Amino acid sequence: MKYTLDTNGQLCPFPLLEAKKKMAELNIGDELHIQFTCAEATENLPRWAAENNYPVTHFAQVDDASWEITIQKA
Repeated sequence: MKYTLDTNGQLCPFPLLEAKKKMAELNIGDELHIQFTCAEATENLPRWAAENNYPVTHFAQVDDASWEITIQKA
């Protein structure tokens, strides 16, 4: 299943904290699509995914100050 987490407008580290909480609820194979506007999270979220062996299946800049990333629970 694919779940969406909208953290637009939240300052760091809240996008990462919210992602950690939501990911803990998901089953292996589920994907978490995170929308965020915190520039720090462009580094923090992929690094956290790599540290946990979670594949990043999508990562894109949506506009000047908005990004999205999809992380799969493995």
